[in-house]
Amino acid sequence: MSKEFRELVKKIGSGSHTGEDLTREEAAAATRMMLEQVATPAQIGAFMIAHRIKRPTGEELAGMLDAYNELGPKLQPSSRHEYPVTILGIPYDGRSRTAPISPLTALILTAAGVPVILHGGDRLPTKYGVPLVEIWQGLGVDWTHNSLEQTQSVFETTGLGFVYLPRHFPQAQSIFTYRDEIGKRPPFATMELIWCPCAGEARLISGYVHPPTEKMFQDAIAMRGTPRYLTSIKGLEGSCDLPRDRTAIIGIVKPDAEFERLLLAHGDYGFSNINPPLEPTETLVKQIQSVLEGEASELMQSALWNGGFYLWHCGVTPDMNSGIAEAKTLLNSGHAAKKLQEIRAAVASHQAVMSY
Repeated sequence: MSKEFRELVKKIGSGSHTGEDLTREEAAAATRMMLEQVATPAQIGAFMIAHRIKRPTGEELAGMLDAYNELGPKLQPSSRHEYPVTILGIPYDGRSRTAPISPLTALILTAAGVPVILHGGDRLPTKYGVPLVEIWQGLGVDWTHNSLEQTQSVFETTGLGFVYLPRHFPQAQSIFTYRDEIGKRPPFATMELIWCPCAGEARLISGYVHPPTEKMFQDAIAMRGTPRYLTSIKGLEGSCDLPRDRTAIIGIVKPDAEFERLLLAHGDYGFSNINPPLEPTETLVKQIQSVLEGEASELMQSALWNGGFYLWHCGVTPDMNSGIAEAKTLLNSGHAAKKLQEIRAAVASHQAVMSY
């Protein structure tokens, strides 16, 4: 048993009158002890539930990020990439109600020359929704077997990388068992949305559900001083996907600039108020493939809505309308589909080498 860790549990778990927040250094130390299994299972479970009840602070999230930055994997940016790397922070426990748009967003961005890094794992607590990795597998891209070095090669070649926790960050993967057993999403699930598994400058885009989370994101990133940009989106099921059934609420933090609040109404750009529902994974994959073939559908509309925003936000186009037009061109011309084929071939080539 770690006596140091026990004191940290006591500090956050002493109730509303005597409990205290952790300092950044204490939060980093607690996270390291959990990732390295220095703390006992009982201590880890106690910390997670106590911290959830207390609610995290931006300073504590910064400390957790410090530990992830120290122990976790990082992909290196490449001089081949014209634009800064974009990190999409998406909840690890997947989707259960609405169709994920981010695979199409990633293909649109990478087809336009914007490098993208995704991160996550398999079906995870507490939602156990459809994770990104399963959707990519359905599209013929299996990220689960590549080493970090092989994923780095794919990232340099194609502009898309996927940090797969079970293989690339087993310390973080090991604590999901405790998350399942306590039955609640601990503050780690919040921190993961602003984790940046990239060694260079990056544009970090994170989804959230509850409004106070946005301020915690801003405080944590401000304390750490990186990445250069933080964009927070009140997206579908806490993801980075812009909704179509309500106004999209977006917060933008840039270096040496005032916080910017952006409100985007789907109706102003000619889109309906329908979020495509989540279908069985096999059906969802077919729907994504039909979008890549240029077929009209509600999913196509969501792909254009999201692709247009991200192309504009990442500097490819000067405004939202031209971003939507460019997204439409990339999909209807087959450029995004060609990018998927390129990624599929790059990932498969490494797996073929391993099989040989």
